[in-house]
Amino acid sequence: MTVRLVKALLVAAVAFHLALVVFNNLSDYGSNWQFVHHVLLMDTTSPDNHAMSRAVHATWAQQVFYGVIIAWEAMTMVLCWAGAWQLIRALRKPADVFSRAKNTAVAGLAASLLLWLVAFLGIGGEWFLMWQSKTWNGQGTAGRMFAVTGIVFLAVMLPE
Repeated sequence: MTVRLVKALLVAAVAFHLALVVFNNLSDYGSNWQFVHHVLLMDTTSPDNHAMSRAVHATWAQQVFYGVIIAWEAMTMVLCWAGAWQLIRALRKPADVFSRAKNTAVAGLAASLLLWLVAFLGIGGEWFLMWQSKTWNGQGTAGRMFAVTGIVFLAVMLPE
């Protein structure tokens, strides 16, 4: 029962973190918008980079991109909260019931992993060369969140 509770609490912790991320993105929209704006503009990458044609200058497109990130974070947060709740409800149930209760948590954790890997490390980091920016580089944070979420994902996936 202790291991099951730990799994539920770890999923809830990821959900809590995502709740803070969504709250910050909505309550301090302007500051966080600046991050997305500059990454997509690529205006703080190396001056001699040959990929500047990738930069997105249209503000409306940048706003859509930011909106998709916030929506993705919110969806992931909801899945993780629901997954944690389902795990808590199944704590004292037979192993097969608890195992089935993992599905929503697994979906939420996978969505989180994809968020950090695809949106931040892949698209932001490599496509828009965020790694070249000294000011607007979120790869360290994204890498940490990918690692933390990945560890929780692996813990949840451990068999009974």
